[in-house]
Amino acid sequence: MVRKIAAMQPYLFPYLGYFQLINAVDEFVLGDVLQYEKESWINRNRILVNGQPKLITFPLKKDRFDALIREKQFVDNIGGEREKLLKIIRNCYSRAPNFSAFFSVLEDVIQFPAVNLAEYAENSIRRLCRYAGITTPIRLASELGLPIRMDKQERVVQTVKALNGGMYINPRSGTALYRSQYFEEHGLELRFLHMGNVRYRQFKEPFTPNLSIIDVLMFNDPFTLRHLLEDYALIDADDATAPDSGLRTGSE
Repeated sequence: MVRKIAAMQPYLFPYLGYFQLINAVDEFVLGDVLQYEKESWINRNRILVNGQPKLITFPLKKDRFDALIREKQFVDNIGGEREKLLKIIRNCYSRAPNFSAFFSVLEDVIQFPAVNLAEYAENSIRRLCRYAGITTPIRLASELGLPIRMDKQERVVQTVKALNGGMYINPRSGTALYRSQYFEEHGLELRFLHMGNVRYRQFKEPFTPNLSIIDVLMFNDPFTLRHLLEDYALIDADDATAPDSGLRTGSE
């Protein structure tokens, strides 16, 4: 059986598709050595506030423009920011069906004392995977010993080979980044994960898609979540680039 590998930046409380990707592979790599991208989803996401998507952000200290994710630090008053976020979440989701079961877990994750972005994100992803029953091994890219500055495709190929993989899986939104021919030349397969038309009951219609995993876990118990985690398809590059109104954007 082909060993499947995926790698992504360590996002904070990312959307469901991120966890589908972790669940779909044999080993998952957190790209802590990648350059931090300003205005990306690495340190922010969206939750429901009064029925509307609202951006939540974990503010970072100003740094040089080319700083790596593992070099980024939260602002000095991050403890207060975390308290404010917990208050917002409590106020907005206290009537959600899974609030009582999940909030204590989320509170513990958000209050994790790390001030380093990569360390904090790694802990949150591992803890949420544990809650969701995802057992995929997770490791940091910095553990692989690859050069920091590399072409994106070359980094992925070397990552897969370092982990004895035969297939790389990427979210469908990243089809423009990779060429299947390049992977074939290195003896590897390339597939893209396409989320199904995921829907679940929120407070009211219409359904608001592509929110943080926080929203998913407030409205769905672990049993239901297992079904949502399996609601995807692995497709090749040709299918991934075909027109599809269901192509995810935003939180991807």
